[in-house]
Amino acid sequence: MLEIKPIFNSLLRSKAGAVMLLIQIAITTAIVSNASFIANDRIEFLTQETGYPEDEIFSFTTMTFDKELDLSQKFEETETMLRNIPGVKNAALFNAVPLSGSGSGGGLRLTPATEGGQDVRTSYFLSDENALDTLGINLIEGRNFRLDEVIISQSRDVFPEVVVVTKALALELFPEGNALGQTVFFGVSPMKIIGITEPMKSAWLKDSRPDNVSIMPYVGASMFQKIIVRSEPEQRSAIMRQIEDLMIQDHNKRVIIGLQGMDDDKRENISSDILMLRMLITLIVVLVLITGLGIFGLTVFNINKRTKQIGTRRALGARKSDIVRYFLIENAIICVFGIALGVVAAILMGQMLLENYSMPALNTTYVAVTAVFIFIASLLSVVMPASKAANISPSIATRSI
Repeated sequence: MLEIKPIFNSLLRSKAGAVMLLIQIAITTAIVSNASFIANDRIEFLTQETGYPEDEIFSFTTMTFDKELDLSQKFEETETMLRNIPGVKNAALFNAVPLSGSGSGGGLRLTPATEGGQDVRTSYFLSDENALDTLGINLIEGRNFRLDEVIISQSRDVFPEVVVVTKALALELFPEGNALGQTVFFGVSPMKIIGITEPMKSAWLKDSRPDNVSIMPYVGASMFQKIIVRSEPEQRSAIMRQIEDLMIQDHNKRVIIGLQGMDDDKRENISSDILMLRMLITLIVVLVLITGLGIFGLTVFNINKRTKQIGTRRALGARKSDIVRYFLIENAIICVFGIALGVVAAILMGQMLLENYSMPALNTTYVAVTAVFIFIASLLSVVMPASKAANISPSIATRSI
């Protein structure tokens, strides 16, 4: 401890390099703390469970230009044709595809919209009694749609009287857990909750309520229709390759677009987050490396500048460990001041990101872990050149005396 004061005074006599390194450590601490926090937040987002067997599901869109076609009948025939393909587990028409970033949303409420009150946000899928099986989602309470409850229409004048909701949505509507059998309103239209499903995500992973999903028994046959198919995972690629030909053979006055697996759909939807994660990891690695090299370089510079001083100390009886300790303490002094400044900067930066970019509040644990990591990394960067300095021969170092 008695060595700290002379080392500190020595740093003050040649403070340019030390100040630059101190600033570099502070910047690294501030940026790495926030970058690692954001990176971990993105990792949790990218690896979250969606509830779907993504490797089994694919979807596509049909555009029919045969104006004489009975759309409702034709799409029933199409669904049957798809289900009869070897390897296909189920298929159904939907208004939107989960995880695709494009869908429909609204609000469910406990009273009609005309009576006011708050609604609970939900994304919704319109499909038939095959919807749950096609999506690979299981019920945990209640039942599936009956055939007579499914509305097949080309107008929105009629509205379903029943609905299936996810557990998260049910609990937000009825926190006491008694949602099954209750009536909720979509606008002014009442619907009875007949089933509650296991967790599944909406069309938007970045939605404010991604777990709030409802499925309504309505098939709106139109010229433009989305179809979702679930197959055996190992046969999905082969089935996807033949879908277009099979659809055209079934009816040649339509085109198939957007044929894509659910996992690929999801990957496209979150591609910007994947890119951000890679950039953050690169930033963290580069900053830590630059800081480590900076500490290493400054230590080597100081050793070269003090070769005679080191040799003199060795000639006067200083042990090798004393030389190593000297440089470790010198680095620790710079590092402590740099980290202290960096901690303040990290907290201020986190507050700025929270206020201006709606980022989650910085967890101070990340700041603490980053500070400890940088301190240890800085010591490791000093060990090698300091050990080399400790091996300087007193006779060579003091030759000019």
